[in-house]
Amino acid sequence: MLTIWGRGSSYNVQKVLWLADELALDYIHRPAGGEDGGLDSPEFLAMNPNGRIPVIQDGDSVVWETHSILRYLAAAHGNDDFRRTTPAAQSLVDRWLDWSLSELEPAFFSGVFWGFYRTPGDQHDDAAIERSLAKCDRLYRRLDSRLGETPFLSGDQLGLADIPAGTTLYRYFELEIPRPTLPNVEAWYQRLQARPAYQQHVMRPFGELYGRLAY
Repeated sequence: MLTIWGRGSSYNVQKVLWLADELALDYIHRPAGGEDGGLDSPEFLAMNPNGRIPVIQDGDSVVWETHSILRYLAAAHGNDDFRRTTPAAQSLVDRWLDWSLSELEPAFFSGVFWGFYRTPGDQHDDAAIERSLAKCDRLYRRLDSRLGETPFLSGDQLGLADIPAGTTLYRYFELEIPRPTLPNVEAWYQRLQARPAYQQHVMRPFGELYGRLAY
């Protein structure tokens, strides 16, 4: 039995839960972190010495770090849409996974979501927020260009590359921020919203995080 630890409002946990349901895995979700606590317990630290979520246990295997978990689940349980059979095909998936982690997520989550939404208004760094918004504009335009070629970031079908960048979209489009015109990203977002696993795990209200730096 697969077990997934983490709070459902965590963006990184949402990636893992979404993928687990897309793969039709049988799993137990154990809330951890935030109000559920438990990250500093000896039992949790024995699984992840960093004391961070998400963490999974799949049989005898314990995996931490979100994108390592995504890769593990795709390799262990994925079909051809989620597990590519050649290094060249896998590299396309991997480069978008890494791009999301190194470029898109810092700009949106650290710069905009944390800087604008989670930081109390009287502590806003408006210049930093504007820089992050400008970078987000460039990055989402890059996604829009890619999605003008294929309906999903992974190609013709939903795949692993869609999970990290796709998980940003609900919060990106729900925030009251300026956005460029992104017809291909918006069409991709509509396709994702039609998926039950995306609706359940990603399209979750996040008001509990407003103006809240510590969680």
